[in-house]
Amino acid sequence: MRSSVFPSLGPNRIWLFAALPAVIFLLVFLVYPLLQVLVLGIQDKNGDFTLTQFARLFESSIYVRVLLNSVKIAALTSVFCILAGYPVAYLLSIVRPGTRAALLIWVLLPLWTSFLVRAVAWILMLSNQGVLNSLLLSMGLIDSPLRLINTFAGVLIGTVHAMVPIAIMMMLPVMSSIDGNLSRAAATLGARGAQVFWRIYLPLSLPGIVAAGLIVFVNSLGFFVASQLLGGVRDVMISQLIIQQIEEVFDLNFAGALSVVLLVATLVVITVFNRVLGLSTLTGDHSQASGGMGGGNSRVVRKVGMRMAETAGDIFGAIGDAFDRIRGPRMRSSDERSRPVLWTVCATVFAFIAAPAFILLPVSFTASTFLSWPPKGFSLQWYEVFFTTPAWSAALLRSVAVGLLTATLAMTLGIPAAYALAKQRIPGKSVLLMLVLIPVVLPSIIIGVGLFYLYSRIGLLQTSAGLVLGHTIFALPYVVITTMAALRTYDERLDQAAWTLGATRFATFRLISLPLMKAGMAAAFLFAFVQSFDELSVSLFVASPAMPTLPRQLWAEALYRLSPTLAAASSIMICIVAVPIVCSQIWVGLGRRRK
Repeated sequence: MRSSVFPSLGPNRIWLFAALPAVIFLLVFLVYPLLQVLVLGIQDKNGDFTLTQFARLFESSIYVRVLLNSVKIAALTSVFCILAGYPVAYLLSIVRPGTRAALLIWVLLPLWTSFLVRAVAWILMLSNQGVLNSLLLSMGLIDSPLRLINTFAGVLIGTVHAMVPIAIMMMLPVMSSIDGNLSRAAATLGARGAQVFWRIYLPLSLPGIVAAGLIVFVNSLGFFVASQLLGGVRDVMISQLIIQQIEEVFDLNFAGALSVVLLVATLVVITVFNRVLGLSTLTGDHSQASGGMGGGNSRVVRKVGMRMAETAGDIFGAIGDAFDRIRGPRMRSSDERSRPVLWTVCATVFAFIAAPAFILLPVSFTASTFLSWPPKGFSLQWYEVFFTTPAWSAALLRSVAVGLLTATLAMTLGIPAAYALAKQRIPGKSVLLMLVLIPVVLPSIIIGVGLFYLYSRIGLLQTSAGLVLGHTIFALPYVVITTMAALRTYDERLDQAAWTLGATRFATFRLISLPLMKAGMAAAFLFAFVQSFDELSVSLFVASPAMPTLPRQLWAEALYRLSPTLAAASSIMICIVAVPIVCSQIWVGLGRRRK
């Protein structure tokens, strides 16, 4: 079928030209730097081949412990995020659209709030004079403050809090596509609630669970904010070692070797995922989830998973039968019994996700000179410090400008690529999709190292242009995925009707196609802006210390001085993100009412 927006000029291969700018951009600024990282790891300082860096890495018990600690934190984070996010994603998939839109704000706001801001919030929550210790002391449950910060538990709490919204948003599309009639039919045939869940619903939702686990694990593996600000000397992660080797020791070769180990671990996980489900699952295209690569492996894994789910269904079904016999016949339906429990669990998760960020707001108005809870007095002095200090105000303006330029460039490259990927029979579609998704499934710290090495050779280091190009790498996948989602719901018959009535293709695109897709494009632009506004990994390596972005300025302040200015800066960052989210939800709600 010919495209309704852009007329077909020949075979489907013509669509490859629409994606060519994005492909060239990613090859130059993503693939080539990653290859350079691999080369760095197997070279010495003279450029000769050597494996001494890896020998140094694995011969040291300290480095091995850091590697194992990184994997342990990433694995535990994935488990806890799935356990906490699954009921929330399920609730969002079954409630009415209006309720879903209201609840999504509590997921999207933390999701689009800087990782750094949330880590600062947890410093306030977990410190000796923080919220949790103050609450426990006031209730008489403890006699002295608990040591919650600079511990493994603190790192795990901060990392899980950062990743739970991602897990929810990865599982939600899969759950929303599950036909509710299947569960009702099973219940009609006599299946108990536990059996329906374990034998029907859980297997159907497995692609979302695995996708969430993959993204959370990969992101956690390269996550360094929580371990740096909330952890101790025993909680160091591999990303912190990479930063140390570049910023303090300036040993690019050993940093390259560390990056190679992190890259290999990530690629193993991605390869297994691609063989079982396919990377297209990450874009919400579940129809091709197990289609392409590794179909046999996918069937084996699915068969094993089904057998485990059936066994669990039998066990929990038997427990449910025994429970009903104890309680007697006067019982409500399984759905009625579980709904209050579901809402209670989800309310707890929502509180865990959203509360820390909102605690920063009252602290930003404190009259005290240090971060503490409860805030003492009322003062605007810390906002005055923020806006009158050149370092803070310039960093804010720089981040906004870089974010807008990044979003514009990402839209320019991403929308044509999304059109190419939306075609059903485009040659090399899976390869193009994999290329676009690399920044999503790779730890950002590796890409930061590669860009640092590339920019130092071509003169883009510590320049605004280099910063925009680096941020665009991470913003581009979100533009492509969001635009593809909008294109899947687009009805091409509207264009055909317009042509029948005599409209030109350009007029059809301007008057029909564009208005119908503008919400998706606006969301894509917003995603790209927020991704750039929050980005820290590339900024640490690429941005000039004399001209930092707001996240880098916040990072430096959090490392060396914990003052209420951090709370004021964090509150401003939250507001910058919250305003467009709330406005977009209001816009969607008004549009729904008009219909």
